[in-house]
Amino acid sequence: MFSKLLIANRGEIAVRVIRACRELGIPSVAVYSDLDRDAMHVRLADEAFALGGQTAAESYLNTEAILDVISRCGADAVHPGYGFYSENADFARAITERGVTFIGPPPEAIEVMGDKISARLAAERSGVAGVPGTTKVITDTGEVAAFGDEHGYPIAIKAAYGGGGRGMKVVVGPDEIEAALASAQREAEAFFGRGECYMERYLTWPRHIEMQIIADHHGNAVWLGERDCSAQRRHQKLVEESPAPLLDDAVRKAMGDAAVAVARGCNYTNAGTVEFLYQDGEFFYLEMNTRLQVEHPVTEMVTGIDLVREQIRVAAGEPLSFTQSEVTSVGHAIEARINAEDPAGGRFLPSPGALTSLRVPDGFGIRWDGGYEAGDTVSQYYDNLIGKLVVWGSDRQTAIARMQRALSELSVGGVATTAAAHTHIMASEDFQAGTHSTKWVEERLDLNGVTGKIEAEPPAAPDGDDAPRVRRDVVVEVDGKRFSVSAWVPETAAPANTGNTAARPRRASGGASAGAGNGQVTVPMQGTIVKILVEMGQEVAAGEGVVVLEAMKMENSINADRSGTVTEIKVEPGDTVGAGDVVVVIS
Repeated sequence: MFSKLLIANRGEIAVRVIRACRELGIPSVAVYSDLDRDAMHVRLADEAFALGGQTAAESYLNTEAILDVISRCGADAVHPGYGFYSENADFARAITERGVTFIGPPPEAIEVMGDKISARLAAERSGVAGVPGTTKVITDTGEVAAFGDEHGYPIAIKAAYGGGGRGMKVVVGPDEIEAALASAQREAEAFFGRGECYMERYLTWPRHIEMQIIADHHGNAVWLGERDCSAQRRHQKLVEESPAPLLDDAVRKAMGDAAVAVARGCNYTNAGTVEFLYQDGEFFYLEMNTRLQVEHPVTEMVTGIDLVREQIRVAAGEPLSFTQSEVTSVGHAIEARINAEDPAGGRFLPSPGALTSLRVPDGFGIRWDGGYEAGDTVSQYYDNLIGKLVVWGSDRQTAIARMQRALSELSVGGVATTAAAHTHIMASEDFQAGTHSTKWVEERLDLNGVTGKIEAEPPAAPDGDDAPRVRRDVVVEVDGKRFSVSAWVPETAAPANTGNTAARPRRASGGASAGAGNGQVTVPMQGTIVKILVEMGQEVAAGEGVVVLEAMKMENSINADRSGTVTEIKVEPGDTVGAGDVVVVIS
């Protein structure tokens, strides 16, 4: 077994891996950006090292910085989590060339399956058919138009080196091609470090069903059951469950066998997920995620198999601890992603900021996988997942009822969350009947009036030289390595290690919010301007986009609140703005 394991990630998944390491008796090493200096995963790890920088590109996607930490700390294994470098063959190869084990598939398998285009070809060679699409990178908008002329619309433009709905845009007509392709490429570059995209037909009412597989270095490969991930918004999952409702056992087995065939076809080892679209009794290969999935806990809940522990064991050269015939599924599990995101009547607006409070539910059949505690800050620069609320029930209806009870007990202060949307999803007749699809949330679920709740921030405590002194644990860095020490500070001072010290986002004030109709176009959240859509003197109509704002790796169109003439543009691409900031003035 490994002597020390470094987690090249942050947030909830880093916490999950650290806990698995502790159970296996493996010392863990965290890495962190400047904004994550006091993050939960940093506090829990046995050691922690600074990467520097704030954005993902400056820190968690800085290969040289991570390799330097590996050398300095002496780790002999690296777990990439999901996102960031988890599906990057170059990173995996850089790790293994240094004699350090990459806890994931070999670089060659990542190259084949991590590139969604070559993955489609590999699946076809394994006898598994995919949705009609292209097998080359899009180089210009004319290719998309030609595909639309041949296959019709809508078309899905997707990141070739991504997943999780990032870098995916749907084109419903020729006039949307240019903007959609540019947006998909920007998101792909920001989240995965690669901007290449491809395209395929966009099915009209499919379900998203994925099959969990795991393979070892001894020739064993098994499937552990499926997950239905059809409750989505912006092609990103909100709710996942296992087993999939209304799925015939024969289809389930055929899907599992197909997933194993795809894995064997690329000499895959470790955990992975083969994703399918299911419609009218047929399933189509979608892609393979060569990593652990966000929604892996629902599989763990119904099978009793610790996937992270099994990942580490397999990477260490041990055989799988079970065979295909020994895999059983008991009961039903549902996961709700609790994101720092305001449902806002269906708009799902990012809501970064400090968590002033956090109370998670408890009781039989309930699990919370979180990456934050009260006092921590959810930054605009990273994914907005606060934690995953997972429940188990003896059957699907019991699991739904348990999730409803758990959501009623969950309380998050300081930021808006998706919890209210999940409550509506659980209560929906469509969801309870299992007849929803990947388009259901955006096209049929009524979220009018549904919003996240934000508690008022408490006033700052006074401070003074004559205040009584008390002991506080504080954090210092020595040569980039994090240490915890104690200091005697005024009693009224806030504890130094309760969370990130980054500035909280500014809130909108007065009547300057978007949609007020006064011509002062503001942004509803903290973020970065990535594109200006208008020019000085241009005539615009109410509802027309004026700038594109990126927040938490998602692009959001900020629209004109009235018709008129653009008389002032207050921002440029690359500018950081806060909630309530005026970006464009319309007269």
